[in-house]
Amino acid sequence: MTEMKATRQAYGESLVELGERNRNIVVLDADLAKSTTTIKFGKRFPDRFFDMGVAEANMMNTAAGLATCGKIPFASSFCIFAAGRAWEQIRNTICSSGLNVKIVATHSGVAVGADGASHQAIEDIALMRVIPTMTVIEPCDAIEAKKAVFAAAEFEGPVYIRMGRAPVPTITTPNTEFKIGKAVILREGKDVSLVACGSLVTNSLKAAEILSGEGIEATVVNMHTLKPIDVETLTRIAKETGAIVTAEQHALDGGLGSCVAVALALAREYPVPIEMIGIDNRFGQSGEPEILFKEYHLTAEDIVKAAKKVIKRKK
Repeated sequence: MTEMKATRQAYGESLVELGERNRNIVVLDADLAKSTTTIKFGKRFPDRFFDMGVAEANMMNTAAGLATCGKIPFASSFCIFAAGRAWEQIRNTICSSGLNVKIVATHSGVAVGADGASHQAIEDIALMRVIPTMTVIEPCDAIEAKKAVFAAAEFEGPVYIRMGRAPVPTITTPNTEFKIGKAVILREGKDVSLVACGSLVTNSLKAAEILSGEGIEATVVNMHTLKPIDVETLTRIAKETGAIVTAEQHALDGGLGSCVAVALALAREYPVPIEMIGIDNRFGQSGEPEILFKEYHLTAEDIVKAAKKVIKRKK
């Protein structure tokens, strides 16, 4: 049976490992340490853990200050608060100076469930990737989440990592390569490419299995880094399959689909038809995640429909 584990759980565990290896790792949280799982680091290294209270803007400024002293700060809150409430401080204090701050935000997308629209961040990728010098990552499972946290610690400069609340299937292995800015091809096909991030990678793999049963072979790409996006891989799969479907648990405006479309347009090498699976100009709402995925057309079946539609648009 496939292991189910939330990426936020892997985050907390990874912080403890990092803390054991590097005394310059410090962690800040905004009164949500139990939910973001940074509490694990706090219990192990109380002298390097700072609960800043419900004050996300102050937390980001404090993290920036720690970075100027040679520390590697990881600042955490829910996505809606980290990217929303503290956007100005992230832009003007952290990113404008290129400071070495890692923002790891949890509870992304409508999979947050019953907490509803006020807590379901569907805009955070757009908010973060538009800021110069920011690197944006969304891992697809717990194994990749750990790799992303370790890679961010080694990376020099601002990083935003988007984590989820709910457990997700483990679809990668410890041996699966992870490199910031380099996509991972999980399955090869000739008819269409499914490019996804986060929890929608699992649904894309499921969609590929359904399509294969109908004689349609899909390439599945885990685009874990949304900025900088892997233009080389996108160009190659566009040439090989001639059609792309993007899938994300985020607003279509400014998310993965927009990243892919802009990247291929800028490449000016091989424009192909694209269909986008995501949240189309709507807020989230309270409900069970699986019901919300159906409501917002984020299921494997929705990806299958989009794949068949985009194939018909191929020249």
